[in-house]
Amino acid sequence: MQIDDQTKQEIQDGQESQNSVGRVLREVKDRMFRSLFKEDREGLLQLYNALNGTDYADASDLEIVTIENAVYVVMKNDLAYIMVDVLSMYEHQSTISGNLPVRFLIYLTEEYQKLIDRSEESLYGRKQIKLPIPRCVVFYNGEDELPDVQELRLSDAFSGDKGMADVELRVQVLNINYGHNKELMRKCPTLEAYAKFTATCRQYIAEGMERQAAYQRAVGYCIEHNILREFLKKNKSEVVGMLLAEFDAEKYERTIREEGREEGIEQGIEQGIEQGTRALIETCMELGSTKEETRSRIVLKMRLSYKEADNYLEKFWR
Repeated sequence: MQIDDQTKQEIQDGQESQNSVGRVLREVKDRMFRSLFKEDREGLLQLYNALNGTDYADASDLEIVTIENAVYVVMKNDLAYIMVDVLSMYEHQSTISGNLPVRFLIYLTEEYQKLIDRSEESLYGRKQIKLPIPRCVVFYNGEDELPDVQELRLSDAFSGDKGMADVELRVQVLNINYGHNKELMRKCPTLEAYAKFTATCRQYIAEGMERQAAYQRAVGYCIEHNILREFLKKNKSEVVGMLLAEFDAEKYERTIREEGREEGIEQGIEQGIEQGTRALIETCMELGSTKEETRSRIVLKMRLSYKEADNYLEKFWR
């Protein structure tokens, strides 16, 4: 690929700031999607209105309730907020798993537990505790072809007669790759701009650029063309760090799935569990996760007890 002078300069600038980007990568604990909408309350209100057919105008009415405190975290969702008695829980995914409804069920119980604790009301009292209505949405931007909208249900995981179930949970999966869900994008320009930015990153990678250079070039292009301009200007290095961290995490999880099948991790072969857990710990350290966050991830991903997770952390955490 012929690289123009502007790209060469951007790559050189990126190399000169490599230590800075590396530091950001180690410290990053957010995803770009999550960070964008946490910072842009007006954009988040746009998204709420677009999804719910409403026209609320005061973004200060949004209450962010994403679980951050490690006391609560067993699984951490990307973004959760309450608006007019609706608890919206969002996940950003590049792959779709049939386990997403189960994960959202866990998110929901954690969110409700936190809200009940904060209200200081008793679950055992006579007075009924009022809870916000849950809405579970996955924003998909992977490279597999998916329809604009699809629905996953908790009952799909039930092994017996689904008609006997007393509980159901539905997850709406929205394809937010550029060109999909055009009406949603029209109603939420921030989401459309994010889709354009993602498409720009992929275009540069497809042309043969290394990921860091491609991300830096995409940031520059989008700033120049008024795509997420203010957010990208303010968070240049952080955005590149987030994208690199997301890619590393996705690559790691793909590797774990492949190695898990080969080494019998799912079957509980001890050597496979140890190797997989060690790789997970090392990746979490590289991404800047805390020991507590890593502990929760070990329990979730490797299906180990907290005591077993603590033993591996003592052995491999450096």
